[in-house]
Amino acid sequence: MTNRQARSAEFGAVLRGAREKAGLTQEQLAGLSTVSIRAIRDLERGRVVRPRKDTVRLLADAMRLGDTGRAALELAADSASVGKALHDVYSPELACPPMPVHTLFGRELELRALADLLGGERERLVTVVGLPGVGKSRLAQEAALQVHRRGDIPVLWLPMDGAGRTPEQAVHRPRTALANWVRPLVSEGGRYDELASFIADRPTLLVLDGHEVTPATSPALTYLLHSCRRLRILLTSRRPHHLSGGRLLPLAPLPAVPAPGPPPISGPAAMPPLPGDSLSARRPAVELMLSYVSHLRPDLLLTDSVIAVVAEICEALDGIPQALEAATSWLLLYSLEQLREMARESPLALVDGAPPLTLGGATPLGELLAAVRAGLPDRQADLLAAMAPPASSWTVDDVAGALGVPAARAAQDVHALLLHGLIRQFPAEPGGAGGPGRFAVLRLVRDLVLVGRRSDEDEAPRLLATGAA
Repeated sequence: MTNRQARSAEFGAVLRGAREKAGLTQEQLAGLSTVSIRAIRDLERGRVVRPRKDTVRLLADAMRLGDTGRAALELAADSASVGKALHDVYSPELACPPMPVHTLFGRELELRALADLLGGERERLVTVVGLPGVGKSRLAQEAALQVHRRGDIPVLWLPMDGAGRTPEQAVHRPRTALANWVRPLVSEGGRYDELASFIADRPTLLVLDGHEVTPATSPALTYLLHSCRRLRILLTSRRPHHLSGGRLLPLAPLPAVPAPGPPPISGPAAMPPLPGDSLSARRPAVELMLSYVSHLRPDLLLTDSVIAVVAEICEALDGIPQALEAATSWLLLYSLEQLREMARESPLALVDGAPPLTLGGATPLGELLAAVRAGLPDRQADLLAAMAPPASSWTVDDVAGALGVPAARAAQDVHALLLHGLIRQFPAEPGGAGGPGRFAVLRLVRDLVLVGRRSDEDEAPRLLATGAA
């Protein structure tokens, strides 16, 4: 079948599906649209190579199609002109963020801060930065949904790592076609005029999920913001980028220890506590892993002792959601106590050796962390190597002494590693607000620095054998 025949057949299928969804016969559609019955039959049978634009408009009006349905019909008629087909129907219905599959755990403060930034008048370029697997995309998704719902604003959601690109669905799904059309305009860095003309003065949130800013794209983002006065841009990135006029929002791992705050309500007005409530309260990482455990092992009673073991695993895996989910997948084979010992001995081998949770598998977390570490300047890499061995926390002065550098320089490098998410800052002890801040290298990163990446052939069998012992 030639391309023209395929396009004709595609338009016919889309038209027939829209007509049947509207509950109309061919005769009724002809009467409402003033398009002849014969023309409608020829269109649905794929006998017309390229339907006229006026004909498509009359049919869409007669079927009372919404923005998405109208765009689907126009794209099926002329898929080569995506921008033109979508320009007139660009709306919140057509452009919206993906709906979440899982509940967002423990990000209330970060979500409020991000939503406030995107909803205000001052900030128009915000970057959520953090380690791979820490939950940047999920947080951006929730914030984008709030912006979309509150202001009825179109959201252009673009996965920049290529995971969301499905060209074969461009005709079938207008939202996919829109994303696939916009993505190269952004990633190539030299076609922003076309995108700026498309958005114009319409309020829009552009989300570039997994976008690592380059010297070519940085000025283009600035140009786009200057050209589209009602546009806001949200980036998620593994590395901090200091864009002119932009705001950074670092995303740390989920807390695996109780967060500061008032104790749980007690007394007659309080609900009777459930088993494990006191152990999981204000510990988002524990709550998240418990949700994975309860779904994978519904037979496992969440007692205090079980939750205490889960909390230890969460601490060993730094509260990184991707690591927690990967480790939990082993519960079909090992006990929680075995997972705890494996997480203590070699957290990276436990996580990277887990069975793939998605079709085609995902890049092991250890490789992603190694890539972030490899991109560090020498000064920061040296700091990471020097401060990884100590099991206890350390201060900026400790760094300065260990490396023999001024405290001001040590502070700059500690700050940079915090933005990358490679180290964790501990909350101040009660009554110790005036003391120096204390930090530690994440356990997964520490494992990477001290031991290096182990091969799948060598380490995974040894570790699993240890866990099974």
